[in-house]
This record gives sequence, structure tokens and C-alpha cells, in this order.
Amino acid sequence: MDILMKSPFNYPLSIDNVNLQELDQHRIQVDVLRLDKIHPVVSGNKWFKLKEYLSIAVTEGRRHLVTFGGAWSNHIIAAACAAHHAGLSSTGIIRGEKPANPSPTLRGAEEYGMQLEFISRPAYRQKEEPAFLASLTARYPNAIIIPEGGAGQPGIKGSMDILRCIDSSPYSHILCAVGTGTTYRGLTAAAAPGQEVIGISVLTAPYHFGGYARHTPGLLDFMNSWYHATGIPSDIVYTGKLFYAALDMVRKGLFPPQSRLLLIHSGGLQGNRSLPPGSLDF
Repeated sequence: MDILMKSPFNYPLSIDNVNLQELDQHRIQVDVLRLDKIHPVVSGNKWFKLKEYLSIAVTEGRRHLVTFGGAWSNHIIAAACAAHHAGLSSTGIIRGEKPANPSPTLRGAEEYGMQLEFISRPAYRQKEEPAFLASLTARYPNAIIIPEGGAGQPGIKGSMDILRCIDSSPYSHILCAVGTGTTYRGLTAAAAPGQEVIGISVLTAPYHFGGYARHTPGLLDFMNSWYHATGIPSDIVYTGKLFYAALDMVRKGLFPPQSRLLLIHSGGLQGNRSLPPGSLDF
């Protein structure tokens, strides 16, 4: 059976220690759960959010997958790859007009057999409306329809397995980037009593760096310096902002001495391909 269809409990998940002098000065230990190493395409938390949907599709005998995303969506290419390995055909409903030069993300999704359907942004905003979903069901009667980003109860259930794959008991705090909030809800549900799960919003609040999928030169500088200091790559949408936030919170004294933090590396490195060449050192 293909690795993508195995239980995530079989994955050799690794945890990297972040060895920085300033952490020692604050008497804080920080580790990073490297979910980005699960698979080169179905990377990070994407597999955990998709696997229960795929299980439902197989159990119910559905042969098609329909989901949503933008031109640089980690979810779109992960869903295309996962559907391909599960023996399902797939359709991606893509936000915005069809570009003259498709992104590597969209080209990659098509290489996995995903049919791309481009719709206007106003139409895309209706993607959760009952009438819109009913029209999709009528067009794809044998499909499982997965919300954008793998949101929904199956995505939350799958995300609970992130902490079940490791011994998370030593950690006082668990931090993750928050987009749809699916992974955050799963981690919260699976956390042990007394553990604090902290979500770092990448859309709003102090660490958004201009908003969702936006970045500043300062964020790129941080991502490069973080990589040189730790050897851990990050992305401009999620993990770069997460790692920056974690260090900033340590510097501000928001964690008691002797705290042990686990940062969830949610993958998504393919999103860095939207940057000009040479922007990052990894």
C-alpha cells in the first residue's frame, strides 16, 4: 500500500531542538515537530486534515474529490496528490480568473490529474452556501466535497492524531500557525490536561506581516537568519510567522522559566516558490 494511505502513526516523525542562546537566557526549551518531512507534496498538517476525508471517500465508495483553493494553495496540490495515490479523480475549484502563466502549484496539481475550474472571486465567496454546494453535488454526484484547507469535523479529527504520533507529555505549551483553525482545534482537543495550545494567526493580529499570504522584507530576513541558526526551513505564509512569533513571545517574557515549547512545523514550503529567486537561502 502506498505510504500516503498508511496510518500516520507509521511515519517516522522527527523533533528538532532549537539551540539558541537567547532561549537559554530565558530558561526556555523549544522544539519543532517536523511535519514537513512526512511527504514532499502532502506536507505537514495537510495529510492529517485530508486523511479522514479520504477514509470517508473509500468507505462510501466515492470515486471523486472536489475541493477549493487559490493559485498557490498548499491544500490544492496536497489534495491532488493524495487523491491520485488513493485512486480518486479530483477537481479543484480555484479562486480567480485562469492565469496566463499558471503557478507551479497549479501545474503540479494538474500533473497529479486534478481538473482545475476557475471561478470569479465573488462566486468563490459563495463556496460554503447551500445552493453552491448543491450545484456541485449535482454536477459531481459521486464526489466527496472537502472544504478549503481541509476544514470541518473530519479535518479536526485527523489533526488530533498529530499529537498522538509523538510523546507530547513533556511540553507545557504547543504552538501552531492558524489559518482556517482546523489544526488548532485538533491540537486543542488532543492536548493533555494542563498543556496550553497557542494559535498564531497568519491573517490578522500582531504577527500577520501584512495579512494572509503576505510578507515583508523583515520576515524574509528572519526566515533566513532562523534557517542559518537552526537548519529548519520555513514558509512565508505559516511557519515563518509562527517561528518569529514564538521567539518574540519568549523575548517578551510571556512564558514562565522552565517552559518547554513544541512548535508545529505545518509544511507548506512549496508556497515559497511565489518569491523571486534568491529571496531565501534554502
